[in-house]
Amino acid sequence: MTESVGEGERGRQGECLCVTLSPCHLVAFEKMNSINILGVRIDNVTYDDALARVEGFLREPGLHQIATVNPEFVVLAQTNAEFRRVLNAGALNVPDGVGLLWAARRLKTPLRERVAGQELVDRISALAAERGARVFLLGAREGIAERAAEELKKKYLRLEIGDCYAGSPAREEEEEIVARINASRARILFVAYGPPKQEMWIARVAARLKEVAVALGVGGTFDTLAGIVPRAPQWMRDAGFEWTYRLLREPRRIKRQMTIPYFMWLVVAKTLERENRECARKPRKE
Repeated sequence: MTESVGEGERGRQGECLCVTLSPCHLVAFEKMNSINILGVRIDNVTYDDALARVEGFLREPGLHQIATVNPEFVVLAQTNAEFRRVLNAGALNVPDGVGLLWAARRLKTPLRERVAGQELVDRISALAAERGARVFLLGAREGIAERAAEELKKKYLRLEIGDCYAGSPAREEEEEIVARINASRARILFVAYGPPKQEMWIARVAARLKEVAVALGVGGTFDTLAGIVPRAPQWMRDAGFEWTYRLLREPRRIKRQMTIPYFMWLVVAKTLERENRECARKPRKE
């Protein structure tokens, strides 16, 4: 382990911790092998580890929130304390983005593998089909979730889709959306409202979702599944240049992509600060 995430958010190794996500909702989780990047907990897991955790969550009571943390999440969390708290209280934070792997190496706490959100959605869907766990797709533009569900069902014939709904993260829509999800009896919920709205929304309604065991914010994954936005070629994904591909296809994303150099600057500043502290602690030679 590296630096602690914060008082009350993490405990001694092996403890089961309870963290408040909302005034009426407590979530328990076991401390995992995790690192801290700029105040955000990142769980050092592989795809296999993450899938094993999801399978365990499906057998346990309560809702387990998963976040696919990338540099944009970490940058947002620097100025949004509530978002940071929600992330650090989650059941699982997977490292999505080569920027996090670079930062972890720079901070001398390397991560084992990038766990990309889109790939994780695909693998969770495969697991849901095997286990008979119903899936609810929430968010994106009107009709996109339905098209994404159709593509998933083509790939995984036994996959049960509880329902699809666009909706919005607005508080006035919460009761209707919660009722829809509960009526579907879905065990897995994918939410495509984009960060930080999707993570905050899940945390806010978690106590009211009666059947959901796993909830995951998925950003633009439905658009990709539906064929609206093509994914980068595999070689670009493997090389860590998927963000470049998306920027070339969608130049309007440049403002969001500028968070990457800013994130890198924050990490470098953090490492220099640590190195200066270490030098200051070293005894001076006479």
